[in-house]
Amino acid sequence: MSPSASSGPPRLAVVGNPGSRRVTLFQDAVAAAGLSEARTVPWLDVLRGGARFLPGEIVRIESPGEDAEVDRLLRGADDPTRVEGSALWYARFTAAVREVARAAADAGAALLDGPADIAVLFDKRLCHGVLETAGVPVPASPTSGPAGAAVRGWDDVRDLMAAHRMPRVFVKPAHGSSASGVLAVETAGGGRVRAATSVERDPAGRLYNSLRVRRCTTEREVAAIVDALAPDGLHVERWLPKATRGGRAADLRVVVVDGRATHAVVRTSSSPMTNLHLGGARGDLAGVRAAIEAAGGSWAEALTVCERAATAFPDTLCVGVDLLPLTGWRRFAVGEVNAFGDLLPRLTGLPGSGAEGLDTYAAQVTAVLDRTRNDRVSTTP
Repeated sequence: MSPSASSGPPRLAVVGNPGSRRVTLFQDAVAAAGLSEARTVPWLDVLRGGARFLPGEIVRIESPGEDAEVDRLLRGADDPTRVEGSALWYARFTAAVREVARAAADAGAALLDGPADIAVLFDKRLCHGVLETAGVPVPASPTSGPAGAAVRGWDDVRDLMAAHRMPRVFVKPAHGSSASGVLAVETAGGGRVRAATSVERDPAGRLYNSLRVRRCTTEREVAAIVDALAPDGLHVERWLPKATRGGRAADLRVVVVDGRATHAVVRTSSSPMTNLHLGGARGDLAGVRAAIEAAGGSWAEALTVCERAATAFPDTLCVGVDLLPLTGWRRFAVGEVNAFGDLLPRLTGLPGSGAEGLDTYAAQVTAVLDRTRNDRVSTTP
């Protein structure tokens, strides 16, 4: 971002869905900072006729979620609970982001979110490859990066598991989010295959997202889901054993703003998926920090891993990093990096982060103000 070095306060715009939780929380943070309301550019306007910006505006690109019509235009389906269509969603969404970037450049506005970064963040294969190249610890994956193995269906998944000696893997839609379409697959003696997933399959073979994690107990059932997902693109990675708290698997969502880890929440679950909407629960962050230190690990190193992951996306102000503490609490890996991973209402900043007392949106507005002030100093004769 290179905001205008004018003498007045920054003028903000947000590309989002008016009235959505995300846009509302951002506008609340803007108002709390004493700034004029950010001009909202609706995703519907972008998708139907293009974006328009004003000279000198600083533009935030927000998630297109929480709007059925926007989802229909992106996915091409009338039912937002359907799993299929993620490849079409990705193609249309990234094209729309590029249009936002073009319009912003033409108007002399600046973006807080880089279109190239967003394109990588919404392709798990590319994101995994970028992190791996940057030296960030990630689960091993045969589909990582642009030269990764293609997955045309269950037979390919089974062959990759055998070739790479991965008896337990996560199979993820390349362009999915919020655990949509994810399967945690494991093999056992006698060639048995089972999986945990939130996908429901109707009698016609259509796939739907559910709010519960269920068990697939036969290879035939697993294969049918994977084969239906494969045309949209799949990412396969080793299922790493997570550390546990109270018998529940634990991981963390860590928000990194302008290169610094500012917020963290622990998520625990009795299933392989810790997403809160799938029955995961917020855990005790202080307890996790104590467990890491008691095991000889380093909480500071855990946050550093997240900051290194964010550094791989230099043109994006804020990302949400899914940090996996491995069994024993001494080592960490990054599961995913999320472009819109900051929806954590009422969560305030970590001690020493510079975001104490601020939620994730207020921390980002503060970072924009800091950048603006620094730019003015650097341009002062």
